[in-house]
Amino acid sequence: MTEPPPPSLSPEQAVDLLEARHAGATAALRAALERFIRTGTPPTPTERTRFRYPELRVTWTPTGNIPFTRRAWAKFQGPGSYGTTVTQPGFFRRYLLDQLGPLVEEFGATIAVGDSAQEIPYPYVLELGDEARGEVATGELARHFPTPLLSAVGDEVADGLWAFEQGQPRPLALFDAVRVDYSLRRLVHYTGTDWRLVQPWILLTNYQRYVEQFVRWALEELANPDSPYDSLVLPGGGVVRPGLDAAAADALVAAAPWTRFQMPAYHLTRRDDAGGVTIINIGVGPSNAKNITDHLAVLRPNCWLMVGHCGGLRQSQVIGDYVLAHAYLRRDRILDDLVPPEVPIPALAEVQVALQEAAAQVTGERGEALKKRLRTGTVVTYDDRNWELRWSQERRRINLSRAIAVDMESGTLAAQGYRLRVPYGTLLCISDKPLHGEIKLPGAATAFYQRAVGEHLKIGLAALDILRGQIGSLHSRKLRSFDEPPFR
Repeated sequence: MTEPPPPSLSPEQAVDLLEARHAGATAALRAALERFIRTGTPPTPTERTRFRYPELRVTWTPTGNIPFTRRAWAKFQGPGSYGTTVTQPGFFRRYLLDQLGPLVEEFGATIAVGDSAQEIPYPYVLELGDEARGEVATGELARHFPTPLLSAVGDEVADGLWAFEQGQPRPLALFDAVRVDYSLRRLVHYTGTDWRLVQPWILLTNYQRYVEQFVRWALEELANPDSPYDSLVLPGGGVVRPGLDAAAADALVAAAPWTRFQMPAYHLTRRDDAGGVTIINIGVGPSNAKNITDHLAVLRPNCWLMVGHCGGLRQSQVIGDYVLAHAYLRRDRILDDLVPPEVPIPALAEVQVALQEAAAQVTGERGEALKKRLRTGTVVTYDDRNWELRWSQERRRINLSRAIAVDMESGTLAAQGYRLRVPYGTLLCISDKPLHGEIKLPGAATAFYQRAVGEHLKIGLAALDILRGQIGSLHSRKLRSFDEPPFR
């Protein structure tokens, strides 16, 4: 007689079980590592079966009318079984519940949790990353413990390259556990902070001066007893909290070893559930832009915005004017194989409107007055900082595109947002006009920075405040494919 299937778990029960299984697996792996380092005794094959990620399985077998929703996420494209491995379920608890709830309540899906066949690589359970402790070399550890395998880490689901196999579940999420763990470790390496502190609202910039302005603004917020913000986490782990006197706060900021990290991050956390703000100086160039967003995407942030400098391409523009990108001429080349240049990267209405409204709020200008300072148009993103030396080759393409500004990151960040289903936007400030003889000379550049950076940053922050109130519509259907996993 065939046994009846086990009863479906509720979303809360499922996440509780994921947490328990993940905690048990990582504890067993850490214990075996400690024993091997201490005594040289490797894990047995039976013990290794405990070093596995938990698997979340969701099954939808529709009966009666098919539910209809305009929501862009937490819905099925078709009946069947969907699965993914899960890491750090405690951190992702709210996200998991947000995704599972509608699948059960609206679609009547059933949930099961079990152990997967995917082993947890041993470096991912060592919080300090000191896998070579004592006299044990990493090569010895790799002989007896699961290691990160590049063959098991990929973006096939996000890039639409996964192949359906009969009897196997369809993808439930864009990223499986080993891909997430890989990126969590990379975030620590590049940003100099714990990945758990990355906030769901992200500002990306290409100049340290924006970070300096952010820190100044953050300290003012922490000194305000009515502010919703409750800590500023610095690269290297230092934390500024409310109640700290100004001199001590300044000393903490000055002592932060941000120069040790390639893309230092600062996290301003909130005491409510609306989510704080992270700012990251990604440096210059499309390679950096792709690199950091590959890793940020696994955290499923609500939005990332580019706030940085650009070159103005039109005679009517003035240094200090703003450019709100509504299209991108992608000459960065770095994503051409993943998102071919002929694929349009749409502007997201919610983000565009929020940026424009934020500019009006911060500058106090509207209508024609605002249009004189804020222009929408196409931004050209290059991989060559000295593109001007190829002006005779590039002139016609730029002219055909009707581009109004040029930079080295925005097109890449927008394409990554489109590719990895993270809402995105770009607001740039014109710092020079290379085609019109207005170049960055030291004196003029300093005056520009002092005048423009603070206002520009405030516009980005105001835009995020606006978007916080529109979270339901922000995760747009424009970012979803017709063969999409149920999870956002």
